[in-house]
Amino acid sequence: MLHRWQFWQRSPASQGIPSRSKPQRFAVPALLGYALIGFWSVSGAIATAVDWDRAQQLELTLQSRFQEIRNSITHPTPPNNLIILAMDDDSFVQAAEFYRSDPKTYASLGNIQVWPWKRAAYAEVIEKLMQAGARSVALDVILADPSDSPEDDRRLQEVLRRYAGRVVLAAQFTSSDTPAGMKQALVTPTDLFPNVPLTLGLINFQLAADQRLRHLPDQIQAEVLRDLGLEQPILPFYRSVLQISNLPQAEFHPGDFIFYYGPAGKTFRHVPFWEVLHPGNWQVHLKQQTFKDKVVLIGPTALDLQDFQLTPVGKMAGIEIHANAMATALENRALSQGIPDPLFRGLLVLIGALGAGIVLSTIPKRPAGNFLWAMGITIAWGTLSYFSFTYNRQIFPTVVPMLTIFLSGITSLTTGAISSQMEQRRLQRTLERYVAAPIVQQILLNYSNDFQSLLQGRKVKAAIMFCDIRGFTTLSYKLEPEQLINQLNDYFDAMVNVILAAGGTLDKFIGDAVMAEFGSPLSSGEHKDVMNAVQAALGMRYALCELRKQWQQEGKILFFNGIGINFGELLVGDIGSDKRREFAAIGDAVNVASRVESMTKNFETDILITDSVYELVRDEVEVQDVGKHALKGREEPVQLYILIGLKGKDQTLYKQVQEDLHMYLSQAKE
Repeated sequence: MLHRWQFWQRSPASQGIPSRSKPQRFAVPALLGYALIGFWSVSGAIATAVDWDRAQQLELTLQSRFQEIRNSITHPTPPNNLIILAMDDDSFVQAAEFYRSDPKTYASLGNIQVWPWKRAAYAEVIEKLMQAGARSVALDVILADPSDSPEDDRRLQEVLRRYAGRVVLAAQFTSSDTPAGMKQALVTPTDLFPNVPLTLGLINFQLAADQRLRHLPDQIQAEVLRDLGLEQPILPFYRSVLQISNLPQAEFHPGDFIFYYGPAGKTFRHVPFWEVLHPGNWQVHLKQQTFKDKVVLIGPTALDLQDFQLTPVGKMAGIEIHANAMATALENRALSQGIPDPLFRGLLVLIGALGAGIVLSTIPKRPAGNFLWAMGITIAWGTLSYFSFTYNRQIFPTVVPMLTIFLSGITSLTTGAISSQMEQRRLQRTLERYVAAPIVQQILLNYSNDFQSLLQGRKVKAAIMFCDIRGFTTLSYKLEPEQLINQLNDYFDAMVNVILAAGGTLDKFIGDAVMAEFGSPLSSGEHKDVMNAVQAALGMRYALCELRKQWQQEGKILFFNGIGINFGELLVGDIGSDKRREFAAIGDAVNVASRVESMTKNFETDILITDSVYELVRDEVEVQDVGKHALKGREEPVQLYILIGLKGKDQTLYKQVQEDLHMYLSQAKE
């Protein structure tokens, strides 16, 4: 027997609806969800492919967080042959105090009391560092114009000549707006120190989209040379220092990122500038060989000198940024784009986001579960990106695809919840036509998150009822079609109302017959299910009796029916073809119930029950034992009972119905 609960099947074909018909309304949110997931995926891909500033800023912000996490976990250590001689706040304070206390002994400290420092200080420091065995010295201070002391300039010039090829001086590319237009210039100390073979290093860096210094400056050098038409190469500051130091250095691709080893002032060793000019402290450094075979980077770190830039690890002095760039080249730790071409990065985002969307669309439609899947994929993407960033030093799009997948999860959650609500409301309205309201609520409660589980094949025990009109074929010849249909609808309406009121489930109409179950899809317990079926049958007896009274007054033909009830095990599940599927209740118990209903004709009675029904309610019903009888299609006979009524209740209605039925059947035979 096929069960007409097609409304649980999602596809149009499975509901017996032609494939060209309009989709169900509850499918609209799902279609909208797919469209939105596609929109998020395409938007994320485009934002990545065109290097949209906002997308870049989000990606760079996450990279900063990655660097913070990496540094806190791995604690990377920079090369120990780099040392910063810091022009720091302490140098200003200590120089002033010592000089005031003994100007003669600390005459050298008098050169760094106020800014700009006298060039004699640089000359003396470079001389001392070289004598202490420094491999090279780099001065991150622009020396473009003559100072107030020509003698100091000459002294520095002599030192630079003496140590030519071991000292790097800073050069800077400048660009400014003027009334005549944009003015570009390369500021160098070349004119200040004529006839000295100077080694220059370009100190410019390129700001990233988030206004932080991230990129290695190699690309800046090429751009400066192109814009100024220079033929003489000027290497980036960090490249010049490594070159004159005869240290190995890795080659990088344009746009590669600096590997920042840690926050400002806490990563590379700093020695205050004043200690080299202080006689006592200098002797300590000589004894400890602080600068022996070291690359010494001299640059401002004092706050008042304002040589600070934002980096992924916070504000940092320019000289420390150069130190990080040098360490990156020395240890080949540059961070690079895993996919250099933005178009291919956009393609990766599109494939990844759409792939996640496909996963979300293929897993069972549970809004909360789909959202958790989306969150899991999002976290997995971020985790893989972090490990690639940290251990492989390759950068892949992260924020945009994570945001895209997250939005897809939100979309799936929202549209899924809306679709579920719409489906639940539609299901409720449909169920209430077939199932008693309390059972409807139980179905919605128990299967609110997975209506499809009702369709899976399973065994249940239930009471099965068949009800058929006596002599319907003859009646169909006597009545006009319209009159027959109207009277039949009145009959069905009365019978169905009784079945639903008793907690039954209307299975289907088979011509003039009605099939119902008590205990499927939800059971209230075997005894309760069977008792509900018995009460439904007695209620249908009473309802039809009342209809006959009404029809008799209206001069209409009277209907009588036969009801058969059996209790047993059923197999229920979704059965059918691709064109039409129905929820089926099949099994021997169904066949027995149908045969028992037909047997009511043999006993000229209206209600017959089997022994499986009687055994569960024997203490509550009055019956007449009619013995065991063979049923068509069964080898073993079945014990049958005529249902008289409930124990202790008036039997007048039963007797009246039996008399009327006997008279009706006698007349029909004539």
